[in-house]
Amino acid sequence: MTSIPASNQLPEIVELKPNYTIPLVLTAAAIPIAAIQLWVGISIGIFGLFLTIQTAIIKLKFTTTALEVYRGSKLIRTFPYQEWETWQIFWQPVPILFYFKEVNSIHFLPIIFDSQLLRTCLEHYYPLPKSD
Repeated sequence: MTSIPASNQLPEIVELKPNYTIPLVLTAAAIPIAAIQLWVGISIGIFGLFLTIQTAIIKLKFTTTALEVYRGSKLIRTFPYQEWETWQIFWQPVPILFYFKEVNSIHFLPIIFDSQLLRTCLEHYYPLPKSD
């Protein structure tokens, strides 16, 4: 996977490495929750397993012109930066959700990727205007 070079310049294509923290925490939390509320625990466990599978098969790649989403090696969606309006990573102590808005739609993705490299790529490829 791609690491940030010492010069702080990013390569033309950056593929984010997977991060299993959120799926594993959800799956582990499901066990004690199931002891208290069975169906809630089962639901959280299933969602955790779903995210684990997604983390293993979904890949994000930043290119010079777009964010690309892959399922395995197959390109399934492209989000050109020219159509973006804004982005945000929610809950900075432990990033859990990535949001970005395009001209005609909004998108939310759980942070199942390297959150530091995600932020670096976002700031590099689509820097937000500085607020006063």
